[in-house]
Amino acid sequence: MATTTDNAAQLIFAPNVLHNQALTSVKFLSSCFAGAVAGILGLENWLGFALFIASIISTSFIIYAINCRGKPTKYLPGGLGELVNPGQDNIFTFILAWTLFYGAHSWLFHCSIHIYANLTY
Repeated sequence: MATTTDNAAQLIFAPNVLHNQALTSVKFLSSCFAGAVAGILGLENWLGFALFIASIISTSFIIYAINCRGKPTKYLPGGLGELVNPGQDNIFTFILAWTLFYGAHSWLFHCSIHIYANLTY
């Protein structure tokens, strides 16, 4: 039978692993939402990536202040660096959502102009 000191000494502690999976999910959803916002707003080039960086910083700050209570090294092995790191998958997710919503936004905009032009003549 394991005691609490044995659990703390283990390299993989099940509650911490579950917490890190929740952290990954929050970062993923933040990247999806930021990509959708960038696409709907029609942001291009550096403005879109600036929105992504702003979303990563704001998400990290909220997790730092609320979940980690100002001590990320207590909850994450990489500390603040792991908290702020967006991860390669999240960057690709952001770009995918950005291009999807940008294309949908452009298509709807051009269709509405075409319909309006046909109604006025």
